[in-house]
Amino acid sequence: MVTVERQAHWVPNTDVYTTDEGLVIKLELAGMKSENLRITVEDNKLRIAGERPDGCRGSKFNFLAMEINYGPFENVLDLPPGYDLAEAKASYLNGFLRIDVPMAVKPAVKRSKLSVSGK
Repeated sequence: MVTVERQAHWVPNTDVYTTDEGLVIKLELAGMKSENLRITVEDNKLRIAGERPDGCRGSKFNFLAMEINYGPFENVLDLPPGYDLAEAKASYLNGFLRIDVPMAVKPAVKRSKLSVSGK
């Protein structure tokens, strides 16, 4: 199970799902530039942060509706065991940030004989 910490001004819409290859995290971040995104990893936590600028408003305006979030955001995902965040890859295209996290490689099982003692 993925847990989400919410600490900033707003949290982007986020999908998290599994595939045969691993875990996919997809965030809706329209209006952002990839260089304004910060992605950090600490243990099994993935922190995605940044700030969406609001450069399209004039000096005088009255909102009739306001549903688009601007300003700083942060999303912290606590990932379950079994995924290798050190090998994660991120891409940003058409307003969506996608992070692919592969499954952790399981160490090969070494075969050996166990002796059986009897009493």
